[in-house]
Amino acid sequence: MSERDAYPGFTPEDDAPIPYIQRIRDYYQALGYGAPYRWAHYAEVPFQPPKKTLAEWRVGLITTAAPYQPGKGDQGPGAPYNAAAKFYRVYSGDTAVDHDLRISHVGIDRTHTTAEDSNTWFPLTELRRCAAAGRIGEIAPRFHGAPTNRSHRTTIERDCPELLARCLDDRIDAAILVAN
Repeated sequence: MSERDAYPGFTPEDDAPIPYIQRIRDYYQALGYGAPYRWAHYAEVPFQPPKKTLAEWRVGLITTAAPYQPGKGDQGPGAPYNAAAKFYRVYSGDTAVDHDLRISHVGIDRTHTTAEDSNTWFPLTELRRCAAAGRIGEIAPRFHGAPTNRSHRTTIERDCPELLARCLDDRIDAAILVAN
């Protein structure tokens, strides 16, 4: 009896995680960047236990999705990478209304995904359902867009402080960051 047969539920040998980090490093090298892409990560991450239940939280939403920009090329599901659709400043939108956001400007694995389900990069509809069902207290009045600059310095020194200020203005208890 093989090990696979002895332990039901094992996946086939070819069912392995997609090596996204290496793929992105290879992608940036192919674009002509000299050094391999260095992922930002911290040895320690601050954590504060919640002081109230999830059903009492005001939840904010931060996404790297871009507002649709007519005239800037194909931005729909299945679109090839489209640098023209990038945005470079933090933006905010009203969570009470629907928005047309797209992700053609980010370097996703277009071989294994079609980008047809907008809830994967902008789960506002699901957050509304959670609030209506009492699973969360409420949704913040605004969502925020985080630029996907390739500069750690710009992200840390400009974009993150701006996002934090907007989240504090919205008096959120927790933020969901949907990075694409």
